[in-house]
Amino acid sequence: MHNINSSEHRIYIIRQTERELGDMDHRQLRDNIRTFSLGDCARGNQGYNRVLLQLFGYTGHGKSSLINSCIYALEEDGGFIEHAEAGDQDGGKTMIRKAYELTGNITMVDNRGYNRMDGFQRAEVYAQLGNFIPVGEKVVWRDNYTDMMIEVERSDMDPNCTDFIVPVLVYSAKAGLAEGEKPEVKIFISNCIKMTGVAPIIVLTNKTSGDYFEIEKQFKLIGAETVIAVENYTNEDSMKTLRRTTDFLMFIDGSIKQVIFRMEQKRNPREERLQRKIFLLQYIHEAEMKKEEDKRERERRKEEEFRAKVLKSPLKFLFQLGRDT
Repeated sequence: MHNINSSEHRIYIIRQTERELGDMDHRQLRDNIRTFSLGDCARGNQGYNRVLLQLFGYTGHGKSSLINSCIYALEEDGGFIEHAEAGDQDGGKTMIRKAYELTGNITMVDNRGYNRMDGFQRAEVYAQLGNFIPVGEKVVWRDNYTDMMIEVERSDMDPNCTDFIVPVLVYSAKAGLAEGEKPEVKIFISNCIKMTGVAPIIVLTNKTSGDYFEIEKQFKLIGAETVIAVENYTNEDSMKTLRRTTDFLMFIDGSIKQVIFRMEQKRNPREERLQRKIFLLQYIHEAEMKKEEDKRERERRKEEEFRAKVLKSPLKFLFQLGRDT
């Protein structure tokens, strides 16, 4: 039996994927996206007014560029326009949750990027995901329980219950998925499902600058269901091609399919928002407990170091103490 080596196997996969894409009519995909309506779902809109594609990711991984590319791919005429201002690799420019309408029924939201996901910064990410920070408002990384609680309670003054949320994690294939990031990304995927009922779509940007086959495999091993690789359009590289345009249209169309599937089941927007709030409040509480635990641990280690110094050289310590006083 002939064994296909890794390189040959990848070429085979690429060619097979290209044939499949060739069978996809970009005009039909555009039409599917433009004519989609929540009211056409099996049970009607069930109280939802629009689909919100919620974009998350590390700063500089291409969230804003993805929005620009999707808008460009949906247009049949006209040149490339930078609607969402893209940041650089070292620090994104998005500080405010900004919404960009793709159609009358589908909106993309550029959420604030993060350099790491830990503690209260992680809680702020979930606050954005659950729409507890209004679109158009600046996102501030808070670091205490009280401020986070005030923020969540303020959102109930004018609650948003009518957005059907589809989480999207944007990740650069150029960066590679580090081992240390995998546990956090796995938790993020799981919590997205808990908060929205929808598995996040993973969009790998910079597909030609990294081994996106390997990164796709790594994401699927930690629970990702849908992984799509794209090469964003930019001002410097805006020549439309069939393959690139189809990639973006398939991403949007795939998001719609997620919505249609979930809308086959009975939904209650207000009850779901309440459940998201309960999840978030519990998460904030746990973050506060972890912060206090870490503080106690630091104090304990400091005390142990102090005692070790005394036991190691008590006379020297007493002499130094006398000099300090």
